[in-house]
Formats: sequence, structure tokens, C-alpha cells
Amino acid sequence: MVPLRSLRGLILCCAVAFVPGVHAEARVVGGQAPGFYRIMVGEFEVTALSDGTNPMPATRLLNGDPGKVATLLRENFLGERVETSHNSYLINTGKKLVLIDAGAGALLGPQTGDLLHNLRAAGYRPEQVDEVYVTHLHPDHVGGLVTDGKRTFSNAIVRLDKREMEFWLSEAKMHAAPEATKRFFEGAMVSLRPYVAAQKMKPFNGSVPLIPGITSQSLYGHTPGHTGFSIESNGEKLLLWGDVIHVAAVQFEDPAVTIAYDVDAGSARGERRRMLADAAQQGYLIGGAHVPFPGIGHVRTDGDGRFTFLPVIYMSLKLPR
Repeated sequence: MVPLRSLRGLILCCAVAFVPGVHAEARVVGGQAPGFYRIMVGEFEVTALSDGTNPMPATRLLNGDPGKVATLLRENFLGERVETSHNSYLINTGKKLVLIDAGAGALLGPQTGDLLHNLRAAGYRPEQVDEVYVTHLHPDHVGGLVTDGKRTFSNAIVRLDKREMEFWLSEAKMHAAPEATKRFFEGAMVSLRPYVAAQKMKPFNGSVPLIPGITSQSLYGHTPGHTGFSIESNGEKLLLWGDVIHVAAVQFEDPAVTIAYDVDAGSARGERRRMLADAAQQGYLIGGAHVPFPGIGHVRTDGDGRFTFLPVIYMSLKLPR
């Protein structure tokens, strides 16, 4: 016969042994949550959508003092290759659903091309998009316009600056371009061709109102027709400025640094300085295609032509019940 004290000890040991999860080994899940983030600009709902990230050889592509660039990267705990965000923005005005930039689609490899997944995760469908506004025709901004050669946004009109369209859709300019640049022309042509064929292209000239609350803003330099889009509602403003900044850790601190992708580096530098100063002085929000996701925040001037980016603080958005 087992003594009562021993029996109690045996029962306790068995109970501990069978407590759920005490000895379980959890599998590493991997991956991120769906990449979308919402803010309100007045009465407009703005949803930042991630198309993914990829590593960019910053020290090779940035044109500035190599020692200073390396120091700024190091001070921001970054190396020679910087994981770069690719951000698009969906604006719901209540009457129109407008997408700013369409992501890379299949043009940049497996680490990008997540726009549609994240758009659906955010509660929308591609056929609901009324208009797509393109900041410029580099592959990471237009590749997502097509899926298997067909229009991804079947009901949308595509709008972009006329200068941008005439430059990148020119066969003559493509043939005259350096070999390494030809892929930019090819990507633009493939991405826009189905919309041109369907008469779903509507270029604009310079800084003009597009729909109530959204105005194009010419930021020429990075490309011939590089454009930002100003979102304004109830006295609040968000400027979606495309590729004014590529590497935030470097170019806010030193706006003179350009990047190899600039078609006109001098003009791109001038626009960057102008927009940083204006955003800092006026206090409106900015959204950058390559500023770390969601890429939305304020700009503060630190004097002597230096600036700091202040990202928005996470906040809950709940519909009235």
C-alpha cells in the first residue's frame, strides 16, 4: 500500500507534467503582419500600403562625400546596404478612391510586389480604385499596374505628368539611353500599354487640381515629370512626395546628397531642399515612397540646411459604434 504522503507527491508530479504548454516548443512563424496603416487627413482616410522592402547598396548609389555618408549610416545603425521601403498610398475621399503609385509588381523580384495583398488586407479590392496617380515611371512605382499583362485596376484611370509620359514612352529616347537605363523605359511601356489601349490614360500638365482635395505638385528632377500629390481636407494637409528622399538616414541630414537614379541630379537636389524647408516651415505631413514604412510624418529643421524626420505616432482608428 502506497503511503498517503507519497501518493499526494505522485499526483502533484503528474499534474505538473501534463500542464498544457509547459514543455511545448513553439515554431518560428516568420513573416510580418499585413502592411497597411491608416491615418485621417481631415475627412479623408489615407491608407499607407507596403509593396515590400529590398536591400539597396546605399554607399554605391548615393552621390555625396563617402566618409560623411558612411558616418551617417553608421550613426543610424545601418550598413552599406539599406533595407528600403516601397510605399504606396490609398486615399478615400468619400467619393473617390485614389491610389498613389502602384508598386513594383513583378519587376523587382520576390521581396516586393505585395501591394495587392496588403490592399485587400486593408479592406479594399483593386476594382474599387477609381484613379491611379503616378509620381513617376520608375519600375517600383508602376510595375503593379499590370498583372499577367492585364490591367490590375480594371476600372481605374491612370494619371501622370505629360512630361513623364512623353519621356519614358519614347522609343527614340529608349534607344539613345545607356544600356543600364533601358529597363526603366521597358518597364514603363509594359506597365502603361494596357491602359493606353483601353483609353484609360489621362495625363496632366504641371501643378493642377485633379479631384476636389487632391492637387498635383511638380517636383521635376528625379525624373523629367516627377510629381507629388497634395492631399487637403478640413485645413489639414499631407504631401505625398514620391522619391524626394531615398535614404532617410542620410538625405534629411544632408539634402545635397543625390542618388544615381536621378535623371537631373541638380534639379532633384534643389527640389529636395525646397520641399524639406517648406514642410518644416508650414508643418504639414509628408509621405515618402522610400521613407521607412508607413513613411508618414513631419519634417523639423535643425538649422544649417539639416533636417530631421519625425514619424507619426501609432494611434487606433475606430469607427463609431
